[in-house]
Amino acid sequence: MSLLLLLAACLLTCLGQIAQKYAVESWRESDSSLTGKLRSPWLWLALFALGSGLLVWLLVLQRLEVGIAYPMLSLNFVLITLIARFVFREPIDSRHWIGVALVIGGVVLLGQQS
Repeated sequence: MSLLLLLAACLLTCLGQIAQKYAVESWRESDSSLTGKLRSPWLWLALFALGSGLLVWLLVLQRLEVGIAYPMLSLNFVLITLIARFVFREPIDSRHWIGVALVIGGVVLLGQQS
């Protein structure tokens, strides 16, 4: 159950980050006033996802040691990098991919402790 909650916190946080990206992209194309920005459904999705992710994260912290749980959120770097590359078509250099591989390796090592 703890790992499912951790995965949910990770996915909600990633969803929030993606929604933030879409929100700011939509602001470039439309009304840039504060009222116009507040009408963005992407902004509200981001706030909902990040808020929900925070609540799930609190449940995770009730069940896992922070020294184990927190590094697992590093998987967000991996997921966001993949989304940046394949959804937003952003260029990712080789150093970044090496960093992603190191993060995955670190998560695997830490996951073996629990």
